[in-house]
Amino acid sequence: MAGDRVTVSLDEKSRAALDELVSETGKGQSEAVRQAVIFYAANFKVANSETNVSLEQYHQMLNAGEHVLLDIDFLHGLLEHAEKEDGEPNPAFQETIDRVAEFHAEEYRSRFDTLSDMLDWLSFCGFLSARKAEGETYHVVFPTEKVKWFMTEFIDRSTEKLDFDVEISEGVSKAIISEV
Repeated sequence: MAGDRVTVSLDEKSRAALDELVSETGKGQSEAVRQAVIFYAANFKVANSETNVSLEQYHQMLNAGEHVLLDIDFLHGLLEHAEKEDGEPNPAFQETIDRVAEFHAEEYRSRFDTLSDMLDWLSFCGFLSARKAEGETYHVVFPTEKVKWFMTEFIDRSTEKLDFDVEISEGVSKAIISEV
């Protein structure tokens, strides 16, 4: 069965991208375009989200080793050892969270102008899901109570040098986070 024919005008950038795809895959132009359309359709929401998250930037951080993909069960396993038997945070682990958050506070100072931008990034990284409530208030859901503890500690410390203050009201596995 013959497929539909589509005529497309390519600018210089898209022509170069198509040529590169054809060269790298060893497939013809039609097959490269078909696969590109299927990929774009499957990733349409991410490619057209209203977030300020850059997939290219995240890809570069993964390639450079600055970020890693981490199985959620592995994260939960690590967090199981983050507290002492009495349920209080392990001081060494708390100190590590604080050091990482302080470093990110410097980075975030020039990176994020709003709480929304920061929550978009942390959501993209898989630590939480955020939904805007009203004004600059967000309902934030975490996969577990331990992840909530870990991330609220991180958010509290990493936002200290931003041009706005953040207020966190915690629930069991959710939080309300506001830009004040």
